[in-house]
This record gives sequence, structure tokens and C-alpha cells, in this order.
Amino acid sequence: MLDLQAVSKHFGGVRAVDGVDLTVARGQILGLIGPNGSGKSTIVNLICGLFPLTSGRIVYNGADIADLPPHARVTMGIARTFQNIRLFGQLTVWQNLWVAQNSSEQRKQNFLKRWLGGSRSAREEIDRTLEFFDLAHKRDELAGNLAFGEQRRLEFARALSAKPALLLLDEPAAGMNAEEIDQLDGRIRRMRQDGITVLLIEHHVELVMSVADRIAVLNFGQKIAEGTPAAVQANPVVREAYLGTAAAA
Repeated sequence: MLDLQAVSKHFGGVRAVDGVDLTVARGQILGLIGPNGSGKSTIVNLICGLFPLTSGRIVYNGADIADLPPHARVTMGIARTFQNIRLFGQLTVWQNLWVAQNSSEQRKQNFLKRWLGGSRSAREEIDRTLEFFDLAHKRDELAGNLAFGEQRRLEFARALSAKPALLLLDEPAAGMNAEEIDQLDGRIRRMRQDGITVLLIEHHVELVMSVADRIAVLNFGQKIAEGTPAAVQANPVVREAYLGTAAAA
């Protein structure tokens, strides 16, 4: 579904991403891990079109999308969450999902008509998504007034409301407690059952090891390992990247 071919992004002399090859198969959960500053979020920003490539290709469903603007990639079925929450704080919870849903409706209806009501099925779909993320009781509250964990869930729900085929999750467990992470685990698994392909960036290694089919590891902008969770955990190069050498310790 997604194929990154020798992808690089340089900021002056800083090689944030340096010649990375990465493939995400349809229906797969691929975990992307690595120390801080290893290039994980830069990869997501390149896939979404927020950063232009320095070199390489990004192929999605057989088409090179490297020159497409972000909104065109959303229309093609790519959605994301952000490491730092970016909600519409002055809109209600329900309206945040409506805005995301609008991006996937292919402008079938006039914007004003949708704002004033829209189709019954579209409204019911938003309500089901709110139920799934345990936010139905907050539907009329301003997003900016939600607790941190609720805002995390709302951002996840908003991404899902765009009806993605490929969902990019950038550290969705950040700031969550153990119970919320368990719930997140279940929601990610449910999305795979529903046919959504997931690229998961996460520092909570236990979560990644639990849900991912395969894991790729970045360090200093380069991919240093890829394989099953068990193989990656046992890889001495990965251990060194996270823990340092025995001498350094």
C-alpha cells in the first residue's frame, strides 16, 4: 500500500531522514520506533506532505504522491494524528468530527447544507465514532475544555472520521495512563479488523510490541532494523541504539 523508496529529508546540514526504505502492506500494523530525534515524526510529515522530500519517492497504491499537497493525500485515504494535539478548540467535540468527515465526502453536498444538518447517515456515523471512543457524553462540549486524555481520544476519532485507508498514529499513547493505553491497544486492533492499515509511531514500546505485525527501527535518520516484534527486541543493534554500549554505560 505504501512504499518509501530511499526517502531523505535534510534541514541544512541536518539529515533528519537519510535514505530510508519502508513498506507498509495493506491490512498491516507497522510499528516505527527509535530514540528521540531519530526521524520518526519527520517520516510522518513527509508521508502527509507537510515537508517536501529532499530526495526519494513516496508511492501510495501505486502512485507517486511526493508532489501532492496534504489535502489531496487526505482525499486519497491518508489520515494522521499529531504528536502535539491539534484540535479545533473552539468547536465542539461533534463539530471536530464533522470537519474531518467533510474532507472525505468528496464535496458531495454544499458546505452550508452539511453544516446545517447534512445526511442522517453521516450524523449517525459521527455518533457511532463518538461512542467507540467513549466521547458521546462530551459531544456538545468545546474540544478545548476536554481533559488531556479525552483530547487524545478526540484527535484519534477525528482522524478516523476522515475514513482513512492508511492511518498514521504519531505517539498516540503520550500522556496516557495504563488503563487508557489498554483501551488504545484495543481500538488499534479493532481498526485493523475493520480493514484500516496503520503506521504506529510510539515510545511506549510495550504497546508497539503488543499490536504491531512488524517493526522498523530508526536511529539518526536511518533504518537500522526491521522484523517481527520478537526479532527486533532481540536485535543487539536496536538494544545499543536505545541503551548505549556497555562501555558507555
